Amino acid sequence: MLRMRRGFLYIAMALVCVAALPSLVPAQAKPDVRAHVATAGEVRAQKALDAAKRNGVPAVYAFLKQMPKGADLHIHLSGAVYAETFIAEAVKQGLCVVAVDAGVPPSPVGHDAVRFVAPGAAGCPTKSVPAATALTNQALYDNLVDSFSMRAFVPTQGINGHDQFFATFSRYGGLKDAAGEWLDEVATRAAAQNEQYLEIMQTPTFSNAAKLAAQIGWPAGSEIEVSHETLAALRDKLLAAGLVSEVSVDAKELADAETARNAIERCNTDAVPACRVRIHFLYQVLRGNAPQQVFAQTLLGFEVASADPDVVGVNFVMPEDGRLSMQDYHLQMQMLDYLHSVYPKVHISLHAGELAPGLVPPAGLTFHIREAVELGHAERIGHGVDLMYEDDPAGLLKEMAAKHVDVEINLTSNDVILGVKGTDHPLHAYMAAHVPVSLSTDDEGVSRIDLTHEYVRAVEEQGLTYLDLKRSARASLEHSFLHGESLFAHADDYDHLHSGCSSVLVKQSEACSQFLSANEKAAQQLELERRLAAFEKEAGTAGR
Repeated sequence: MLRMRRGFLYIAMALVCVAALPSLVPAQAKPDVRAHVATAGEVRAQKALDAAKRNGVPAVYAFLKQMPKGADLHIHLSGAVYAETFIAEAVKQGLCVVAVDAGVPPSPVGHDAVRFVAPGAAGCPTKSVPAATALTNQALYDNLVDSFSMRAFVPTQGINGHDQFFATFSRYGGLKDAAGEWLDEVATRAAAQNEQYLEIMQTPTFSNAAKLAAQIGWPAGSEIEVSHETLAALRDKLLAAGLVSEVSVDAKELADAETARNAIERCNTDAVPACRVRIHFLYQVLRGNAPQQVFAQTLLGFEVASADPDVVGVNFVMPEDGRLSMQDYHLQMQMLDYLHSVYPKVHISLHAGELAPGLVPPAGLTFHIREAVELGHAERIGHGVDLMYEDDPAGLLKEMAAKHVDVEINLTSNDVILGVKGTDHPLHAYMAAHVPVSLSTDDEGVSRIDLTHEYVRAVEEQGLTYLDLKRSARASLEHSFLHGESLFAHADDYDHLHSGCSSVLVKQSEACSQFLSANEKAAQQLELERRLAAFEKEAGTAGR
């Protein structure tokens, strides 16, 4: 079992760095949050939150479930779906349930981990049963739920939370694509929690890109450093060989999923609330593959994002501590540096710093976040957990604040995968340095949570106030990759609107209406402000 050992030396270092941060952040990077005077509504909401805290976590959840949350910017579609949905889908698809491959340690404890496979001509393979068996066998049903999630997981010798978490994805990998149903599930859950926008990570087909990458190979002598000229030549070869043929395939896959979701939610007739949740996609690149394949898939992602307005950016996924992920991290950031120069309008959000001491050698903790920002051109960082182990963390925070790089905070995920929580989590270091943060879920189905759960955890574990939560909700839209300009005149300053709009609560001028029509981001932000105002007006009035 992975054991995180954080001694007094680290704690002292963290406290010294955090204490020094405010003086190191340039004045122009700081929204003047100290000048903000809490409104009557914000005071009322804080009092209601305090009252809920006195009545326990369920009361806090009930209160925060209704709070407008803006967006969830860090959500993987396959990991967001609950195990029960996968089981029901496997039954519909006529799949079978078998034990994991020989040599894979059984997990969770007390059960053999199980996975789905397709039946053969003669039916289910030996030592397997139809997935429908789970509907009449509670023990098997429970085993499936536990194997596909962190429910009931207890670390054992050689199996930690990191291992269980990432193993779940292959166990339900035998399912045929049902992305429309999965989008409906996450959108319905988001609507129930007063969310407006989901920026969902998804990996469309890239089989042709992978085939071409294998044929062309990786340039000799470019295992550590690679020039723009070398990458440009490789890009030319891939494009000439037909890589762009998959652009339309991928766009159609995502469009078909959205069409299926809209049909389920009856969005063209008697629309359900989930229809009002806007969805865009981030193109997932699998960083744990050979460099030629990573580059080809990344190039395909940039091409798709350039052609399909519903694909608003790219992100690298798979465990950051994997052998190839660690070995080629610098190389992959160079790929992004080059592709950003060719496709400067394509947004980039990166998993970086999803690491902790003991998971990788100490040197592996020292540069991932900084390289993602400086070389990978990341506009947002996912996780950013190893912040205080980076070289010059105070300087890195100063840079992130100046560049307004948002950090997608995943409290539960960081706990169950890395064992990082409470005062060990860098959330307050980011906040102290005025680096924008936005709470998100990561893989809510695997973790058995929702976004409200993360808001509750931020309050109970991290001590966040209502104003902190409100700022997170606003940051989630401010730093989203929604199309167009922000509603606000200055980045991360929510007290001053765009010059064409005078107030969020009155009828808009013609100039403001035109601005909102032309800017999807601003329109969503205005809707959030209206929802927040309504929530604060009603806060604390229940039961009077």
